[in-house]
Amino acid sequence: MTENIFLFIPNLIGYARIILMIISFYFMPYNYIVSSWCYIISGLLDAFDGYAARCFNQSTKFGAMLDQLTDRCGTAGLCVTLCYFYPKYMFFFQLSIVIDIACHWIYFHSVTLQGKRSHKFIDLSGNPVMRIYYTSKLVLFFMCACNEAFYASLYLLHFTKGPIISNVSLFEAICYGTAPFAILKSLISLIHGYVACCNMVIIDAGEREKESLKNN
Repeated sequence: MTENIFLFIPNLIGYARIILMIISFYFMPYNYIVSSWCYIISGLLDAFDGYAARCFNQSTKFGAMLDQLTDRCGTAGLCVTLCYFYPKYMFFFQLSIVIDIACHWIYFHSVTLQGKRSHKFIDLSGNPVMRIYYTSKLVLFFMCACNEAFYASLYLLHFTKGPIISNVSLFEAICYGTAPFAILKSLISLIHGYVACCNMVIIDAGEREKESLKNN
């Protein structure tokens, strides 16, 4: 009997994330409380779908792509709102959206196309810094959390400064504290994108070489 991958538990969690994300987008311009809670819960569920996939042996390419797209679209939707709230910095939010979506997509796509690994492919895990980024779940979680916290704090600051601790706004402190990590994450995404482009060119060159040999 064929399994219905669409109804796998991690994918059902993924659909719930999408629904919460859409609700968050709807309320984002004027109700930061509802929007924030929906956005936060959607983000927290991101940890549970991976756990469910491993627990129930339901890891799939569809689920991985669904998870990636939901993450990218969620951040993009938030950045679109920030363009509206902070039009002076629209260019930087636009760059953030483009870098995040384009670099993750081409990297994910190149990994899928590679199939069997080749010594010719560029492997970032050979770099000590990138190896930590790839293998340490704590580091990856920290970087992603800081990235989300940066944009979320900018969003919240449009409505309120939040709790004041020792004459310092909590949301402002989070914003300034996480900004360097958000920038660093974008730089890492650019590196991913560049490496993915190089690997796809390697794939193209190999296929063209095979086709040339076949024709000769």
